[in-house]
Amino acid sequence: MSRYCFALDLRNDQFLIQEYEAHHKNVWPGIIASLKESGIQNAEIYRAENRLFMILETLDSFSLEKKALDDSLNPMVQQWEQLMWRYQQALPNSKPGEKWTLMKRIYALK
Repeated sequence: MSRYCFALDLRNDQFLIQEYEAHHKNVWPGIIASLKESGIQNAEIYRAENRLFMILETLDSFSLEKKALDDSLNPMVQQWEQLMWRYQQALPNSKPGEKWTLMKRIYALK
């Protein structure tokens, strides 16, 4: 099992943040299927103010590059991502077109 952690900001608007959370209470079945088919075993999103933190737990065979390619070819995923971009904004210093920023683990208690 592998774990990936990402960060992203929401637009700092309470109405939009509430809408974003409402969408995540009813994620489209096709999006859930896409996650599972790619090897994602669990996905969690946490929020502090307008900052989001996402944890993906995946099979060891999971590939971020393959998931990105598959998503780019899936019209439903593209529609979901376009809808979500209405609420999201890239972190400062993100690369052009980058949404979720992969985080670097700097500490682990084992």
